[in-house]
Amino acid sequence: MSYLKHIKRATAVAAVALAAVSLQPGTAGAATPARDGGDHPTVVGGTRAQQGEFPFMVRLSMGCGGALYAKDVVLTAAHCVDGSGPNTSITATAGVVDLKDSAAVKVKSTEVLQAPGYDGKGKDWALIKLAKPIENLPTLKIAEDDKLNSGDFTIAGWGADKEGGQQQRHLLKAQVPFIDDATCEKAYGTDLTPGDEICAGKLDTGGVDTCQGDSGGPMFRKDDAGEWLQVGIVSWGEGCARPGKPGVYTEVSAFAADIKKGAEQLGG
Repeated sequence: MSYLKHIKRATAVAAVALAAVSLQPGTAGAATPARDGGDHPTVVGGTRAQQGEFPFMVRLSMGCGGALYAKDVVLTAAHCVDGSGPNTSITATAGVVDLKDSAAVKVKSTEVLQAPGYDGKGKDWALIKLAKPIENLPTLKIAEDDKLNSGDFTIAGWGADKEGGQQQRHLLKAQVPFIDDATCEKAYGTDLTPGDEICAGKLDTGGVDTCQGDSGGPMFRKDDAGEWLQVGIVSWGEGCARPGKPGVYTEVSAFAADIKKGAEQLGG
């Protein structure tokens, strides 16, 4: 199976967008569109996040998700942006779970830094500099080592609630269990880049995943101090929530130093 058959989890503004969904009651996922042109199983049952539950979440106007790395810097996926340099075309929406909420904070981008050396495989991270800081919202700290790259993770987004589905107005959330590299490699073979990527999802049953439009959003969990910690960035997968095809996320800890350096270059 060619890597090119695996569609990233971004979406055009006019197409599908950002959400998390699940077949499991009380949970939701963030999944990817079908990457092999196969059937589109329905992914349903996502639960809405409450206002203020994940205040670091950001929706990006190109059809991706993100998280506040700094007050004026958003961490997202490399495949969501078109290279590095000055860019005023992106609008970040923050502070709300309902994208139509009049309280939404909207800030334009000024510059983008795509992961150096990104070529479509691995290294799927990028930073977006905002025109002004978003005050009164917390940032999401990133994992600097892999000690918490296990257990259950939380995913959230405004992306499609089924393969080929529509963008969601309300932020959805779900939990997905960690899947080790060896198991994930059995699902994706050489398409997976161990060390750059971390996998999560319900391998046997499917039903919980990120989907089209969730690209760039965070996968996170509580650290030992009870604070949210970002361990992954929504990247790709085959279809959305298919059994045997887990979601693939950028392994944040592998790029923590590069992300920090990049943010410093942007003045974040």
